[in-house]
Amino acid sequence: MSSLSQEWESFKAPPAKDVAPLPKVGEKAPTHPNLTLPSDKPTIIVFLRHCGCPFAEKTFKNLTALSTQHKDVHFIAVSHSAPEATERWVVQVGGNWEVQVVVDEERELYARWGLGVATTWQVLGPLTLYRTFRLGKDENIWNRPTESGSRWQTAGAFALDRDRAVTWVRVPASADDLPDLEQALKSLGVKVRPKPSPEPRTDGFL
Repeated sequence: MSSLSQEWESFKAPPAKDVAPLPKVGEKAPTHPNLTLPSDKPTIIVFLRHCGCPFAEKTFKNLTALSTQHKDVHFIAVSHSAPEATERWVVQVGGNWEVQVVVDEERELYARWGLGVATTWQVLGPLTLYRTFRLGKDENIWNRPTESGSRWQTAGAFALDRDRAVTWVRVPASADDLPDLEQALKSLGVKVRPKPSPEPRTDGFL
């Protein structure tokens, strides 16, 4: 359970990091001793916003759903919240299924993969706040208590082939901008099941 002081801490600017250039498609993935990549299968790696963020929860649920359908792909989620907070959050949002969860509390991996700090507009812009409300209203995914982590840390997602070459990169334009992980799979040559047609909304515009 987070306290008011912990929530306030999450709004403070995190310590500055020496952020590397963002990996490009065709380049080899960055290396770091805290992240071991498999050599027998391709990998999709997602760097999450703080545990408690509804958009991190939606992204993580999308990742776990794909992990059960595509056993020939390795799925990794990186959290910068504390290990205990990350573990509690993973249980709260439904478990990690076939996803490997890596904790990077010092945000070293984020910086190594070119992910720095977001702007105020990217985090608290009116459209982002509206989409936060819509996600809760439409899918019952709301803000959860934030025990640790920074609301300003940028998320990101990458696909890597068996040789650790980058095949797909997605850095969100704002906190609510979720990665299309099916596009990540397609960049690896993985066949993706067609999405079912969405049910028509009956609750009006709002």
